[in-house]
Amino acid sequence: MKKGLALLLLAALCVFTYVRTDRPDQDPYLITDYSRLHPVKVERVATGREQSQLVKLVQEAREKGLALSIAGQRHSQGGHTYYKDGIVVDMTSYNKILKLDTAGKTIRVQAGATWEAIQHVINPHGLAVKTMQSQNIFTVGGSISVNAHGRDIRSGSMIASVESFRLLTAEGKIIHVSRSENSELFPLVLGGFGLFGIILDVTLYLTDDEVYTIVTEAMSVQDYTDYFVRQVLPDPAIRMHMARVSTAPGSFLEEMYTMNYVAADNIPLNKHHQLQTRELGITVGKALFQLNRSSKRFKGLFWQLQTAHYSNLQGNVISRNNAMRANSQFMEYSNIGKADLLQEYFIPVEQYADFIAAFKAILLEEKLNLLNITVRFVKEDHEAVLSYANADSFALVCLFHTPLSAQAREDFQQGIETIIDEVLKHGGTYYLPYAPFPTTAQFAQAYPSQQYFFARKDLYDPEGIFMNYFYERYSGREEIDAN
Repeated sequence: MKKGLALLLLAALCVFTYVRTDRPDQDPYLITDYSRLHPVKVERVATGREQSQLVKLVQEAREKGLALSIAGQRHSQGGHTYYKDGIVVDMTSYNKILKLDTAGKTIRVQAGATWEAIQHVINPHGLAVKTMQSQNIFTVGGSISVNAHGRDIRSGSMIASVESFRLLTAEGKIIHVSRSENSELFPLVLGGFGLFGIILDVTLYLTDDEVYTIVTEAMSVQDYTDYFVRQVLPDPAIRMHMARVSTAPGSFLEEMYTMNYVAADNIPLNKHHQLQTRELGITVGKALFQLNRSSKRFKGLFWQLQTAHYSNLQGNVISRNNAMRANSQFMEYSNIGKADLLQEYFIPVEQYADFIAAFKAILLEEKLNLLNITVRFVKEDHEAVLSYANADSFALVCLFHTPLSAQAREDFQQGIETIIDEVLKHGGTYYLPYAPFPTTAQFAQAYPSQQYFFARKDLYDPEGIFMNYFYERYSGREEIDAN
C-alpha cells in the first residue's frame, strides 16, 4: 500500500514540475556540446560516412588551413569536440561492426559504433564488454578518446581493453596503432581527445557475460574505505561496484549506500541473458530530479526514495551486459539559462574520508548546488600519457546545477578551483572531459606529463589540423573567450 501511495505521489509531482525544454538559450546557428557553456560558429558539420571521404576531409583542412574536431555523442563538456570556424567531423554514422572473433574474444568496430550496438552483437555469444561508462549510449571512439572507466573494478580504465586501432593522421595517412606498432601513439591517442587524428576503427578485448547477484549496503562515509579495502577489493567474486553519497540536508556527505555485483556461478546465464530494452520510471525520475535541483527539502525526499529503490534491488539477479546498460535519461536537462555540469575527482582510497570532510566544507562555503555524487573505483594505471589514475582511487562523479549568467559562471569557477586545490592537496586528480574550470597551474600539477603530451601533439600535427578548446585552454594558446 505504501509503495502504491508513493507512486501516486510521484505521478502527481510530475504534473507540477513540467520544465520547458523546447526553447534554445543560444544562437541556433552556433554549435556547442552538452554543457552549453561556449557556443561558437563552425565552418560546417561533416557526417563521417566512408574512409575515403574522411581522408578527403583531412586533405581539405590542410589545403584551406581549417581546423578539424572529432565528435561522437558530444557529452564532453569542455569544447573537446568543436572549434571556431573549423569542420566538426560527426562520427556517429561511421558505426559498422566489422568483425567479431568469438574464440579470441575480440571485436573490431568503426569508431562511431555505440556500446549498445556492440552489446546486441556479442550478447547472443555469451560475451560482454570489459570496460565502458555506466551508460551504453556513447561511441567507442569517444570513450577511448577520454579513456573512460566504469563500474568494473577489475579491468581498469578503458585503455586496458583496447588491443589496437587505425588512425587517420594529420598527413592524411592511415596507420595501425597498437602496443607494438606505432606504439608511441597508443598512449597518446587513448585519452588524447581527438588531437592526434581520426580514429577509424578499434579492436577491443571482450570478456564472458555472466550472472550477478546485487548486494546493497548502507553505511557512513567514514566507514566506506575500510569496508571497501577489507570486504570488496579482496573478494574476487565481486566484479563490479558503485556507491552513492547523500546530498540531502541532515545527512549531507555523511551517509552513503553501496552496490556490489557478485558473480553467481550457480545461476545459468541463459535465464537472464536477454537484453533489457527499456527502463521504467523515466518520467517520474525526471520530475523528482527537477525537484532535487530546486529545493533542499526535496533533496531529502529524493535521497529517501533513491535509497529505498536500491534497497529493493537487494538479491536481484542481473547479467553483466544488462548491468552495463544503465540509463540516465532521468537526469537530462536543458532548461533555459541554467545547466547541470559534471566534474569528477579521483581521490586515493586512503584519503577518501578526509577529502569528503574538506569537500563538504567547501560546498557549504561556496554555496554550490551539488545534486548527486556517484562513487566508483579505478585501479592505478600509468599507461595513458594523461592518466588520471595515479593511484588506486575512488572516482567521485559530481553533478552540479548552476545558472549560466556571467556572474554565476565566475562564482562557480571559483568554487571549482577551490575544490581542485583540495583534490591536489589529497594527492588526487580530476577528469579532463568536463568544463575547463581548473587553472593551467592546477592542470600542470594534476597531469605532470602534460608538457610531453603537447610536445608530441605538435610533433605529429605541426600545422594544428586537429584542434579543440581543451588544447587551446591548456597547451599555452590563448584562453577560451568567456563571453
